[in-house]
Formats: sequence, structure tokens, C-alpha cells
Amino acid sequence: MDDGVTQIRPATLDDVPAIRSLLAAHGDDGPATTVDVVGPYLGHLIDHATALVSERGGEILGFGAAVNTGVSRHLADLFVRPDVLGQGIGRPLLATVFGDARPRTTFASADPRALPLYVRAGMTPLWPCLYLEGVPDGLPAPDPAITIATAAPDRLSDLERAWTGAHHPIDHVFWASQADAEPFAVFEGGQPVAFGYARARQASPARVIDRMVVRPGSDPIKPVMAAIRFSARGSAIVLCIFGPSPVLPILLEARYRIIDRDTFMASEPDLIDPIRLLPNPGML
Repeated sequence: MDDGVTQIRPATLDDVPAIRSLLAAHGDDGPATTVDVVGPYLGHLIDHATALVSERGGEILGFGAAVNTGVSRHLADLFVRPDVLGQGIGRPLLATVFGDARPRTTFASADPRALPLYVRAGMTPLWPCLYLEGVPDGLPAPDPAITIATAAPDRLSDLERAWTGAHHPIDHVFWASQADAEPFAVFEGGQPVAFGYARARQASPARVIDRMVVRPGSDPIKPVMAAIRFSARGSAIVLCIFGPSPVLPILLEARYRIIDRDTFMASEPDLIDPIRLLPNPGML
């Protein structure tokens, strides 16, 4: 290969160490002191999504991946090695990852270069996406009408398809396979009103609500409170909340703190319900 030519090609599992080094250079990977979350996530993208690398002279300069969420082509990751930023690596990689697919969505980081790139790719910034951490102690008292139990990922995939039309069962299998994962369904009056996945967090004793969907038309507050208590197991819990969610002020009042933020961007404004989705940033 000509060392002066940058090529875009499908990522392979052999590329994972180089991709992880690239992510770590941006603060998006680190030592797996408790469990490894990033490695399995990258493996899932390579095996089941569109995952590409930009390569020059045998060196990986960029990584991009997009998943089919059932409602959009979602840009999961776009990273360029810091020492080659501004050299025309990111834009062609983004264009190749998306192709002609629409609708399209992503989460833009706080890096000021990210949002303009995604606007030029046809997406509009819609809502802040806030990552909160806290413990269940200060939450409102539980409602005895709300119950919660573990559930199989195929059942949760069926619920999502019935509620939203999105059908991506292979992703549900992945969420259920994560470190110390616990798929769950939330019931009110014996009927399912929400589902989600909890898991361990890399390099932290806190747990994570990896993703949660509340049934259309249902009030999200009580199901989310029940999910936090169920998922925390006596430790801190991290979850991602869109700015419009009515859950946000309750968590802030309960002394949850914002530890990070992104901006949700989409080519169309009504693809998802920000009130009833607690997203997985990489996979929506």
C-alpha cells in the first residue's frame, strides 16, 4: 500500500487494540480494572454493524461505526487520531459510514469540531443528553403498584417492536450479554410499562442503566425510579437522560450529579421520544 494514500476499509477484530488506543487518546477508553465494556462493544460493532477504519501506511488513523436502530442509521463512533486532526480524515470516514442512509442520528460530544461536522452531514442538534450518577437513597418512596423482574432479551425485543416498531433483536442479545448484565421489565397493575438493561461499569464500582424504554403514553417517572432501585444493588448508578425528560429534575433534587453531557442530533425531529427513552449513546 502507498504510504501517502489514506484508505477506508472494514474494521476487523485484529484492529481492536489499535482502535482502543485511538479511543483512549480521546478519553473514551481506559484500564478495565473491574470489567471490560469497550472490548465487547467494539466486537459487536465489527460483527453486526458498519464499522470502518481509515488507514495509511498500515497505521489506523480513524474509526467510524454506525448501527441500524430500527428507526435510524445511528453513528455510534467517529474518532480520528489526535495528531492527524484537521487532515481530512473525519469527513470522508463519516460519509462512508453513513452512505446514503436516512434517517440518521448521533450523539455529538462536547468537542467543538463535532457538532458542525454532523450539521453538515444533515443532522440538527435537538436536546442535551446528560449522564447522571447517584444513589437511590434520596428518591421518592416506591409505588407498591410498580413491580420489576428480570426478563429474557427476546421478550424485551418483542416489547420494543410492539411499542415503537423498532426491531433489532441482535442488539438486545448484546445488551443482555454485557458484564454482570440484568435485563428487566417493569410492570404496573400486572402489565409491562417499561423495560431496560443494567450492567457493570468499566473501571468503577457504580452500575449503569445501559438502556431503558417506557411504553408510549405511560408516565416514565415511577418506572424509572423502580429501575434505578432495582439496578443499583446498593451502589451508585449511572444513567443517561435527555434534557426534556421529567425524570431529570427529580434526580437533580435527589443530589444526582451530572458527570458528562452530549448533544442528541437527528436528521428528523420526531424519530424518538425523549421523554420515554433512556438511551445507550453508542446504539440509541
